Amino acid sequence: MDLEKQLRDIEELGNNHVSTSTDTPMRPDAFDMSDKEKIQIIEEHFKIIMDTLGLDLKDDSLRGTPYRVAKMFVNEIFSGLHPDNKPSASTFENKYKYGEMLVEKNIVVYSTCEHHFLPIVGRAHVAYFSQGKVVGLSKMNRIVDYYAKRPQVQERMTMQIVKELQEVMGVEDVACVIDAKHLCVNSRGIRDIESSTVTSEFGGKFKDPAVRKEFLDYINLDTKFE
Repeated sequence: MDLEKQLRDIEELGNNHVSTSTDTPMRPDAFDMSDKEKIQIIEEHFKIIMDTLGLDLKDDSLRGTPYRVAKMFVNEIFSGLHPDNKPSASTFENKYKYGEMLVEKNIVVYSTCEHHFLPIVGRAHVAYFSQGKVVGLSKMNRIVDYYAKRPQVQERMTMQIVKELQEVMGVEDVACVIDAKHLCVNSRGIRDIESSTVTSEFGGKFKDPAVRKEFLDYINLDTKFE
């Protein structure tokens, strides 16, 4: 396969928003290096990128940028790659026997498109039915944030959130809808600033059309607190 065709295939894959795995693709040796070592290596490579673009790295404003970017990648926006950062999601006995749907909506999502490394910004709406266990509300937000903080494809992120909550709760009855803007669409390529992407994953009871409609009705409520 010639280089030109390889580049065309790579571009087509990114533009078609294709995911190749439900799990985030990671090498077996992904965590052999310490975070400090990763920051040092990324810093050096980012210097090369900036220098190649013709930027003057001796300028006061730019001198610290490679380190800032490297630190941000490892410690912040891609911290969800490391399993040590996975939030503990303690569950509690449902002593009050609440048996209806619980919905946590409008969870802020800040992620990064793995095809162009540009931001994905939106909202996640998560729901479940308890079968004896409940989970702290903030833990649902933390689970969303954990899977968002990595290079992502929105479809995969939606599925990962549902799968994680199913494992934590020990139930299949979990749902997630994400509505997000992708800057790889909004700021480059077609440059459609109005469009957003909606993905969903429904497990257990949420596969029932009536239950699904109830969930969607809840997330469409206009919730405002003065």
